[in-house]
Amino acid sequence: MRRRHIWVVIAAYNEVGVIARVVVEVRRCGYMVLLIDDGSTDATAATAEKAGAVVIRHPVNLGQGAALQTGIEYALREGADVIVADGQHRVANIDVLIDAMAKHNVDFVFGSRVLGGAINIPSTRRLLLKAATWFTRITSGLSVTDTHNGLRAMTRRGAGAIRLRQNRMAHASEFLNQVSASKLIYVEVPVTIEYSAYSLAKGQKLGNSLSILVDLSAQSLHR
Repeated sequence: MRRRHIWVVIAAYNEVGVIARVVVEVRRCGYMVLLIDDGSTDATAATAEKAGAVVIRHPVNLGQGAALQTGIEYALREGADVIVADGQHRVANIDVLIDAMAKHNVDFVFGSRVLGGAINIPSTRRLLLKAATWFTRITSGLSVTDTHNGLRAMTRRGAGAIRLRQNRMAHASEFLNQVSASKLIYVEVPVTIEYSAYSLAKGQKLGNSLSILVDLSAQSLHR
């Protein structure tokens, strides 16, 4: 698969301290990098652009779901064959997703910490992930093992079936609901995620699980 047609979409908010390294590592692997700067108040956008990313800026912070939808739409307009959403993981994991897509001839590939590994994950985070997986299995009908892993790849056809309306973290469950509705084929692959003090500070908090349920419930009532 021609790597110049594989776009890695990264949603970022105030990530100036780490974004250059992420962009450089992904670009070194031959992938296009599209960074959606979601209303950052620091130099995230300028730093990412200098490192080699294509940058789109949201004037205000809209949330990860909105940023990823912006990135998916832009990459499709630019002729992307494959889109990898959320590249702020080990770069080697991206290659795992791309290889699985070609091997299994599927439209969606999801990374799974359950099948792979989660290093230094707090017990509260593990409980939240289990609850989210249980909830999404019930609502989407997909037998996935890890619903809130942001690392996922999709073909052009798969990306065309995604229309995220949930701007916040509930978009992860919404994404899987739309995959289920599309009837397109997916596969999960093992990936390894390492939790650091920085990533835990930036990540989803246990208390946010209630707001995710509220967001998804409101969405189902307005269908």
